[in-house]
Amino acid sequence: MTYHFLLFDLDHTLFDFELAEEKALTLLLEEANVSDISTYMAYYKPMNKAMWEALSKKEITKDVLVKTRFANLFAHFNRTEDGLFWAKRYEYYLGLQGDVYPFAVNLLEQLSKEGFQLYAITNGITAIQENRLKHSPISHYFKQVFISDQIGYHKPDPAFFNHVAEAIDGFRARYALVIGDNLLADIKGGRDVGIDTVWYNPDNQVNSSEIKPTFEIKKLEDLLGLVNKTI
Repeated sequence: MTYHFLLFDLDHTLFDFELAEEKALTLLLEEANVSDISTYMAYYKPMNKAMWEALSKKEITKDVLVKTRFANLFAHFNRTEDGLFWAKRYEYYLGLQGDVYPFAVNLLEQLSKEGFQLYAITNGITAIQENRLKHSPISHYFKQVFISDQIGYHKPDPAFFNHVAEAIDGFRARYALVIGDNLLADIKGGRDVGIDTVWYNPDNQVNSSEIKPTFEIKKLEDLLGLVNKTI
């Protein structure tokens, strides 16, 4: 078996983050007595994505992201709100959402039966990701879950992946595979520490960057054929 250790990103790879975000934001904005929820969401989503990308590039800290994203959201609509308070409310609501993509459970079930060791590697907030896993049907498939918030480093920082490698018994990079949707966090992160990568690209995005994955798949089920070809 060429690959033995499969390192899965969670959001946008196994977790249906768009659906979870939609549900959590709706609950939060309803609590905040926002009448035009869709307008708030339309502003928040790209702003939040840009902040996470800035965090991956070490342009901002995790503390800044958590404390300011909701304050900035409300400020855009001329409301002064406690960003940290709403961050905690969002953590609660998002933590309730364990939605996964179709075939995610089937994929992990088959890979487990075939003897692969499955791990989760996620850039996220500990309370949110742990609670989402508890509310999901996939948590029991992972031997360990690695959350950037706990480790102190975020993908693609090599320190994140080095921590993972040191924590897994018998880990060897040549037998590992990173599976994720994010070219920077997952693909560059894995590549920089000598781990092969699978770019999950369901939207058929054009990769015009210098970050090249080892493999690319359009559907989760395609991973089964890919890893089995290496046996």
